[in-house]
Amino acid sequence: MSDKTGTGTEPGAAGIGVEVLSARDVPLGGPRAMTVRRTLPQRTRSLIGAWCFADHYGPDDVAESGGMDVAPHPHIGLQTVSWLFSGEIEHRDSLGSHALVRPGELNLMTGGHGISHSEVSTARTTVLHGVQLWVALPGEHRDTARDFQHYAPGTVRLDGADVRVFLGSLAGETSPVRTFTPLLGAEILLDPGATVTLPTDPAFEHGLLVDEGEVRLAGTLLHPAELGCTAPGPDALTLTNESTAPARTVLLGGPPFEEEIVMWWNFVARSGEEIVQARNDWEKGERFGEVHGYDGARLPAPALPTTPLKPRGRVR
Repeated sequence: MSDKTGTGTEPGAAGIGVEVLSARDVPLGGPRAMTVRRTLPQRTRSLIGAWCFADHYGPDDVAESGGMDVAPHPHIGLQTVSWLFSGEIEHRDSLGSHALVRPGELNLMTGGHGISHSEVSTARTTVLHGVQLWVALPGEHRDTARDFQHYAPGTVRLDGADVRVFLGSLAGETSPVRTFTPLLGAEILLDPGATVTLPTDPAFEHGLLVDEGEVRLAGTLLHPAELGCTAPGPDALTLTNESTAPARTVLLGGPPFEEEIVMWWNFVARSGEEIVQARNDWEKGERFGEVHGYDGARLPAPALPTTPLKPRGRVR
């Protein structure tokens, strides 16, 4: 795993600037933590559209690592997006949902006013590999009711790539899954040496996360675990697999999210006071409901920082 962090903007094809974000290693899930690579948020960029968080993990041999075991924990003001490349994760939440996250299938959970959930890799899992993403809810919907959606998109075959669209629209496919701002989320598997040009919404900014292979985004080379970001404007993006093996990427997008947000622990809010209230509610066992069926205690909230939590904008 890379422990690199950093950014840089390079001129790409047709004058498209590509900001390159590198990942940092972060422990996930408390005492039984697994290590993930985090590319969002960073000091130089907080969001891509309403996408506010991106963790990337694996391929992880669970016989050695122990896999994923994230005890019940709370969320407010966001939607969680779980997408696997290999393995299987058992999801339980305080809405009563009990579902399996499998490769190529979307699990989207809406936190809104408050939800709690657990995530555990199953005994059938030998290699765990995927992404965990968050979407910030706009202010008018940040207290919406908790919800859970599951969707298994089909594969669209293009000349040189297989595309699965799990949110929004791309390559003639549209996901039926409800979001609260316009979004794009798609897995793109590129053939060795392939070049693919994808029509995109010019109102969207985009981020391409490279999982496997060496991929050029608008002429800028991206390595595994790097996230290449582009500003609104282009009506197409060109991807080229520079590898001799298939390359896997995840393309994210959305119109710039203009609201300022506060992110702390598992919460997305608009003020430090909202964060403090959510933490207090979790510690008192209020607001977030209960997760049934998890074998173990829930996660305690960490201590709040000594300095006040302040809202941040898109940061570029």
